[in-house]
Amino acid sequence: MSDQPENLALIFLRRLDSKMDRVLEDMGDVRHRLTTLELQVAQLASTEASHYAGLAQRADRMDRRLDRIEQRLDLVETT
Repeated sequence: MSDQPENLALIFLRRLDSKMDRVLEDMGDVRHRLTTLELQVAQLASTEASHYAGLAQRADRMDRRLDRIEQRLDLVETT
């Protein structure tokens, strides 16, 4: 053992250093998980948008077909 007393400031700095290392490691994990979530949300939004576009196309086709049926049955006046 050394006859010199331990430097308390140095002890606290070492503790802070080890805690900061853990915080930085945790933040890296949080960043990775957040990026994954952002990608999943973007993919979900893209899927929903394409699904909505498909439904809108079907509705447009059905509307055109209904117009033709009404015209053939003389249910509406043609212009």
